Amino acid sequence: MTKPAPNTSEKYDLGFANWVYENVNGGDKLGLCMQCGVCSGSCPIGEQMDHGPRKLFMMIRAGMKDEVLSSNTMWNCTSCYRCVVRCPRSVPVTYILQDLAAKSVELGYAKPNENSKFSNSFWWSAKTFGRTDERLVTAKYYFSFGVVEGVKRGLDNLKIAWGMIKTGRMHLTMPHQIKDKAGLKAILAKAAEIEERESKS
Repeated sequence: MTKPAPNTSEKYDLGFANWVYENVNGGDKLGLCMQCGVCSGSCPIGEQMDHGPRKLFMMIRAGMKDEVLSSNTMWNCTSCYRCVVRCPRSVPVTYILQDLAAKSVELGYAKPNENSKFSNSFWWSAKTFGRTDERLVTAKYYFSFGVVEGVKRGLDNLKIAWGMIKTGRMHLTMPHQIKDKAGLKAILAKAAEIEERESKS
């Protein structure tokens, strides 16, 4: 379980940067950032973010906890990893943004959005079948918004689905599954055990 983020009535919380270093995946590398701006300049969707990664990291250092955890920067990240590849100091920018998004939900700053709904649908298919089935992932994702919205989204994308079927990109038979599902369950159980143990340490 994540340690509580430091609380303060002040606008700037200088303990926030240390909290990020200790609790966010990749946060311990944030101190390497030299504010060169390569990450923001490389981002294909930077214009959709209220703060680019470079500015967001500066805000973390400045202790702007509320502004950082309420930002849309993390949610607009497409995980293209350009920033990670091009960073001259090897700061894992994408990983930091991904975990900041999770922490913002966990700490009540943001509600789970469409990204998390799709992620849950994708993960459900991977756990259940050992593979991702586009039809079931899509259906589960669409209907996570409700029956009416699910039907509407399905009908809106019927043409795309039919095109994928005709080109052999989507099948109509039973879901493809891995053979060793017991082995997969054992791996996932062990991963959950390690995660729980590390969260308590």
